[in-house]
Amino acid sequence: MIKKLKLQTVCNGASLFRGDARHLLRSLPDKSVDLTVTSPPYCIGKEYESSTKVGDFIETHLAILPEIVRVTKDGGSICWQTGYHVTENSIVPLDYHVFEILRQFEEVRLRNRIVWHFGHGVHASKRFSGRHEVVLWFTKGREFLFDLDAVRIQQKYPGKKHYKGPKKGEYSGNPAGKNPSDVWLIPNVNANHVEKTVHPCQFPIALALRLVRALTKKGQTVLDPFAGTGSTGVAALIEKRRFIGAEMSAEYCALAKKRLIAASQNKLPYRALEQTLFDPVNAGSVAKKPPHFS
Repeated sequence: MIKKLKLQTVCNGASLFRGDARHLLRSLPDKSVDLTVTSPPYCIGKEYESSTKVGDFIETHLAILPEIVRVTKDGGSICWQTGYHVTENSIVPLDYHVFEILRQFEEVRLRNRIVWHFGHGVHASKRFSGRHEVVLWFTKGREFLFDLDAVRIQQKYPGKKHYKGPKKGEYSGNPAGKNPSDVWLIPNVNANHVEKTVHPCQFPIALALRLVRALTKKGQTVLDPFAGTGSTGVAALIEKRRFIGAEMSAEYCALAKKRLIAASQNKLPYRALEQTLFDPVNAGSVAKKPPHFS
């Protein structure tokens, strides 16, 4: 059971298992998790990966996704963040494989394919530069929790009102804010990001924050089977949820523990979901115009 796996209580509300996520998942009871938010290894040769084959990505998911479905509560959510497997400028959209596996479960339904646009990254020379990845949001069952009010964002024209008709003079948009849509502009964690650790593919806390806020209530349980340095767990603790995670790397596991403890004490710096993006024009930044734009 869980004790034999040495599932360690890191702080109040957060537990972490160092080891293969499949071992942790097999120890969890049926329908015990409200939300899973994770970003699995892409098998592209990163330092924490042992494979560079798409087939290994698929094999891992064939083993782990049925367990994820089993431990998810009726009405719960599964959010799988993936990108692309790239080999010699040829790409494979990994979310296609995740979808093909989960669509086999009758009780699982895809609610959104969210585009995470992060604005900056490696510049490609033989294809258009990649500037987005994907979050697949699935639910288990027909009825599910979605708290739109918890994640509304500012209207483009906050004070805009109807100028004619029966609603003349009334606000044309919801005064509480608008739906953030299925395209999210959230900066990735690069060298200058306040959340940056040694992990080469760390995803921002803000990405998990929006999912946790919209898809769970306070006190519910959030799972990350590929916890990395604990970004999902940090988001869960910030929003007063419980967290369970698994991580293979001893180094990343140690970092995750430190970040979770700091988050539980409100001492972890992070980029807030509501923080506006840097505007180089208003900041006075200038650059030389390329010759072909002259």
